[in-house]
Amino acid sequence: MRDFVVVGAGPAGSRFARSAAERGRDVLVLEQGEIGRPLACSGHVSLDVWEYVPEEARERLLQNEIFGARFHLDGPGSRAYPFYKETPVSNAIDRVELDRTLARAASDAGADVRDGHTVTTVEERSDRVDVTARGPDGVERFEARMVVGADGPRSRVRDELGLPDPDEFLHGVLGFDPGADHEDFVDVHLTVPGFFAWRIPRGEAGVEYGLAVRPGDDAPGRFDDLCAGYGAEIDERCSGFIPVGPPDTVTGRRSFLVGDAAGQTKPFTGGGILYGMRAADVAARTVDPRAPATLDAYERGWREELARDVALGHLVRRAYSLPRPVKRLGLRAFSGEIGVHMDRPSTLFSREQLRAFLR
Repeated sequence: MRDFVVVGAGPAGSRFARSAAERGRDVLVLEQGEIGRPLACSGHVSLDVWEYVPEEARERLLQNEIFGARFHLDGPGSRAYPFYKETPVSNAIDRVELDRTLARAASDAGADVRDGHTVTTVEERSDRVDVTARGPDGVERFEARMVVGADGPRSRVRDELGLPDPDEFLHGVLGFDPGADHEDFVDVHLTVPGFFAWRIPRGEAGVEYGLAVRPGDDAPGRFDDLCAGYGAEIDERCSGFIPVGPPDTVTGRRSFLVGDAAGQTKPFTGGGILYGMRAADVAARTVDPRAPATLDAYERGWREELARDVALGHLVRRAYSLPRPVKRLGLRAFSGEIGVHMDRPSTLFSREQLRAFLR
């Protein structure tokens, strides 16, 4: 019997599989289709991502270094309020290759990683979990002491086990213009109700455009308007749900969720790559597959790890909906050099940010 069956080979699932395998656990990872596809997530990440990938992968993954962001209260061409550092703030990376790199790292650590396996049922029993999947050779059944739901916003594991949904889902749209752009600033447009739109230069890989809205809003129409304003020629686009706000619990009797399935995302951007991998490390460190009671330690641990930044992230997001004159005053007051970390809004109160503000 396996220790863990992990459903989903995105960043959170692969990171957990690697960390657990390095601790001697017997881990099986099942990915529905091709690892990394379909793309449904931005490739704009903080520099912390390099702590989670092998050193030799950096050159393969890195597309562009980003030094700051220009905030706009209107569409393309409108007045910009720049925020920047003298050193890179973030990176644009090959998002598909990131998933593949993390999955290979899990495999190298000893995890059994299989793509082309669609999980259809998950059943918790007193002594194990039974997982059924459709694979290349037909229906297969797997037994494990625990199952890990790392299968994204619309998690099959979460639904099968009756675990609660995240607080909210946004509808995100991404598109890519293949024209090279080596500019080192992203553009952020506070023109979408309750959220924002963005433009991210990715070097030779082109330019990423995107936005997120509440379900029922016209995401495709707003996206087309954004791209038209920049004169972008989109040759690839994708869309998906972005979970915001973790539910009250992400654990079952012999199961737990991690990453987007658990709503472990930044409320102010929707990004979940780093938050999901941080939570995955907490799970690998605290959960003993032979002792279901240790799931409580994971539930407490990941919330302690992310709680402050998630709470402050909700406050940042609320600022997007402030009256326009208030937003303009705030952007004027704080634009310039910054000392914040893009994944950690708690750094708004850091000494580095205070020094930058005083300068």
